Amino acid sequence: MFEQWLARQDSQRVAKDIASSTKWMVDEFIAAGISKKLGIIGFCFGGGRVIEVLARDQGACFGVGMSFYGTRMDPAIAANVKVPVLFISGDNDPLCPVTVLKDIEKSIGRGSRAVIFEGRGHGFAHRPESPEEDGYAEQAFMVMRDWLYDNLVVDN
Repeated sequence: MFEQWLARQDSQRVAKDIASSTKWMVDEFIAAGISKKLGIIGFCFGGGRVIEVLARDQGACFGVGMSFYGTRMDPAIAANVKVPVLFISGDNDPLCPVTVLKDIEKSIGRGSRAVIFEGRGHGFAHRPESPEEDGYAEQAFMVMRDWLYDNLVVDN
């Protein structure tokens, strides 16, 4: 069903929606005196799109990226990403190979980091299927929270 849904999506429309939403948020944050940099987080298919959005953005609006088990990532565009990206995945995820993550992490550089959870598969953080996996999900979200804090919060 995912392939059928995906075939009905216009990638240009999705890119335009993301750009419009980003501009609105940046304008709102600037008006409130908060910040002009955003963080972007994506899960699964959205985790793969994080790389595309950041490559297009070139550091203009986004200060950091987060990809949970991103799928269909294009390593060829990773060098165009100008901000650090945190990748979280399981080593048993067939849709998000660790080798691809490591290659993209190296290509981006800039403090990017891949955190790989042993024995975990696709979707473990947002769809834990056991108490043990729930613990790993909590760890993954703590890593994400710390990453966002370290990369977006400005100490006064």
